[in-house]
Amino acid sequence: MQSTLWEGALPERLEQTFSGHGLSYQTYLGQNFVTAPAGIIAGIVRFLRDEEQFDFLTDLTAVDRPKDPARFELIYILYSFTRNERIRIKTRAGENEPVPSITSIFEGANWLEREVYDMFGVTFTGHPNLKRILMPDEWRGFPLRKDASIIGMDNEWVQSNLGIESGQ
Repeated sequence: MQSTLWEGALPERLEQTFSGHGLSYQTYLGQNFVTAPAGIIAGIVRFLRDEEQFDFLTDLTAVDRPKDPARFELIYILYSFTRNERIRIKTRAGENEPVPSITSIFEGANWLEREVYDMFGVTFTGHPNLKRILMPDEWRGFPLRKDASIIGMDNEWVQSNLGIESGQ
């Protein structure tokens, strides 16, 4: 994706508030996004909610890039009803690197963080109940990681619970 530098009042206010953290501001086809270290994600989300009226967490998802040291890219999408505007906040995390939970800021993050945990194995520190939400509790592996085959991921569980060979 060929993004360009996002300039304006909001990136300036974010830079003033979070200077020295290496934030970057990009835009692509009118979609603005901030890239930040995982450790300050909760602070940025809180700032955007409290100071900039981004009062709705639209989505939280992840992308797996298994060849990168920080293999998981997390994308938070916030919406402001007042401004009729979206903003995306992106961060990266390594395989065993937890990300701060934002459930204390947006209660709706509870289910979204659990889904990212269940599908990718990303853990969220401070989450009130981080457990599987889509896969069975006994399932081993994370279905949306790109370095493992879903067919071979948990053959034992499929055979003992469904009575079939995985992939049938």
